[in-house]
Amino acid sequence: MKPPTSKGAPTAGVYAPPTPKVSRQKKAKVLTAAERAAFLASRPDLKPKG
Repeated sequence: MKPPTSKGAPTAGVYAPPTPKVSRQKKAKVLTAAERAAFLASRPDLKPKG
């Protein structure tokens, strides 16, 4: 049997600085109501919730 892995256990502390790969990720863009409506109108396969 394999020994349990320590996945998820932080080795450098809880508030360690992000790794280079994490800091290179692009930040998400929040769409305005008009941009969201235009996007959903161009994608009929995506049904708006509600």
